[in-house]
Amino acid sequence: MLRITTHRLTLVALIASLAACSGAPPKRIFPPTASIQQITAQDDGQWLLSIRIQSFSNVPQTIDSLSGNLRIDGLAAGTVQLTPQVSIGPQNVEVEELRMTPSAEARAKVNAALESSRSVSYTLSGTLVSSEPSKRRDEFTFDGQLWPTPGLPGVLR
Repeated sequence: MLRITTHRLTLVALIASLAACSGAPPKRIFPPTASIQQITAQDDGQWLLSIRIQSFSNVPQTIDSLSGNLRIDGLAAGTVQLTPQVSIGPQNVEVEELRMTPSAEARAKVNAALESSRSVSYTLSGTLVSSEPSKRRDEFTFDGQLWPTPGLPGVLR
């Protein structure tokens, strides 16, 4: 009699564990963030920014817009406005490019860093608006550092 009960308990436990495995994992949606991957100083004084938009969610996320402020070594460099309408895969990254005219002070800081092979610190802060999987507006702030890239004149990474 004890043997039948043990078999039944094992069968019930097996069915319960299979039922638990059959459900899809829960959707986890986290705020995305943005950072500067690269600044390329152009001959005309403008910068070409490579902006890294990162999703930490476990489902695809569509980013509709990014608006923010860029500071270089504490100096206001300018505003960043993008409307990429890009879908980012789960826990993935997309890089978008943007040309901007920096402030004279920030341009001088970057040029001095490039000439002396020194780094610059930066802060990118603002808002990311996404439409999928749900409409959201997330604030972000990212502090980082960029270094001159050997072999690539005018480039900070």
